[in-house]
Amino acid sequence: MIRSFLTVSSGTLASRLLGFARDAMLAALLGTGAVADAFLVAFQGVNVIRRLLTEGALNASLVPAWLRVRETGGTAAAAAFAGSVLGTVSAALVAAAALIGLLMPLVISALAPGFAATATLQLAVDDARLMLPYLAFAGPVTVMMALLNAQGRFALTAFSPLLFNIALIAVMAALLVWRQDAGFAALAVAATVGLAGLLQLLILVSHGGGIATPPRISFDSQMRGFLGKAVPGMIGGAGPQLLILGGAVIASSSPSAVSWLYFANRLIELPLGLVGVAIGAVLVPELTRGVRANDSGAVAHAESRGLELSVGLALPATLGLIALSEPIVRLLFQHGAFSAADTAATAQAMMWLALGLPAHVLVKALSPAFFAREDTRTPLKATGYGFAVAIVLAAVLGHMYGASGIAAAISCGAWSSALSLIRRGAATFGFSIDAAARRRLPRIVAAALVMGGLLWLAVAFVLPTAATVHGLVQAALLGVLIAGGMVIYGGLLAWFGVTSWAEAVTAIRQTRASGLRS
Repeated sequence: MIRSFLTVSSGTLASRLLGFARDAMLAALLGTGAVADAFLVAFQGVNVIRRLLTEGALNASLVPAWLRVRETGGTAAAAAFAGSVLGTVSAALVAAAALIGLLMPLVISALAPGFAATATLQLAVDDARLMLPYLAFAGPVTVMMALLNAQGRFALTAFSPLLFNIALIAVMAALLVWRQDAGFAALAVAATVGLAGLLQLLILVSHGGGIATPPRISFDSQMRGFLGKAVPGMIGGAGPQLLILGGAVIASSSPSAVSWLYFANRLIELPLGLVGVAIGAVLVPELTRGVRANDSGAVAHAESRGLELSVGLALPATLGLIALSEPIVRLLFQHGAFSAADTAATAQAMMWLALGLPAHVLVKALSPAFFAREDTRTPLKATGYGFAVAIVLAAVLGHMYGASGIAAAISCGAWSSALSLIRRGAATFGFSIDAAARRRLPRIVAAALVMGGLLWLAVAFVLPTAATVHGLVQAALLGVLIAGGMVIYGGLLAWFGVTSWAEAVTAIRQTRASGLRS
């Protein structure tokens, strides 16, 4: 499982790094004014769909169903089922794209009520309509990725999303060279989103032959049963994106607040993607096999390793993002139309969003235990509960503290979802944590806290003295601080007896690792 996790995480890391480059170019092109707010509201809608479908959410529903059909009916039946899912999901999303296109003014008004009766509303509508073709391509992309994951072919699904960011970066590089105005640049990038979806579909189809029969639309009892579980699972798996989208609804009434929250959240998504998406993609097949085989040892092993990886990566990332918030935002985004005031506001929002990162990762780690048992409604209810908490608090805190208050509300919503899953799981089937995880988890937390404290002290003493030096020197210092924090954290894990370099290398080399040994 460790090796599969690292494969997915490597692809996600590459995609997120390209995403940073994309967003840095986007900040330089659009800044944080009305044009940027309009584009980012439309783009966040696409991102919710993209993450909801292609980054593990539908995977959590399709994998158990496909494995069950293969076990009961054989390979041919599984291929026929995959063809039905491919055709039905694709047709549904094409129809949805057409309907949304017609109703786009109403959709944007619901997503950003603060845009009403302003020119920003029409800008957002135009951008969103140009992005809509992506929704049609996302259907077959979703199914192909889930089927490849079910067969343990994680590499292709992990790296195919790179094409999305590569296409956008290429277009924005040309726009920066030609120095186009923000309005034209926003429309050009929006039109490229659909093309990026087509590129991802082509690469999956070219390497995924034989995985499904020719697509066909079907609404038989088997398909209705699958969709009845898949739709709640997809919504439940998109909690982080729905929370930030809900925050944007409240933020739309404040100039630039949508942009500040978007760029702050992009930094949170790096560790969330590395851990959360990978955990979701790898744990669902592992847990499904263990549950279906009634193998309590395999279930306990998968849940324990997933929890260790979640805490061990999310907690130090949270502390690092809080300590280094302003220098990171300045380095990545303060270029072109993105000002120093935007940096300060974005960094403040990022600190509050980072407090919700462990909760987001816990949701990603806990949800597969429900998905493996084909229970998609419990994660959906937890997501709904967290969303309601976030919206109510955002309306109050956003009025009092602006974008930072909305960010704090989003973190509270994330923790509400995580606690809801913990309570429900403990009451129904109980989470299986083995003795090794009970021993290591407190030590992991202690190592992260020590590292965070040392990093905070280093930032307090080092960065103020370097405020006037060249930007490249500041970037180098930031890199040294990040690398130093990672080295310290790794050393503390070894010192506390959590793991060692030899054990980590052994785990990576094993196709089916037995976990980090005591």
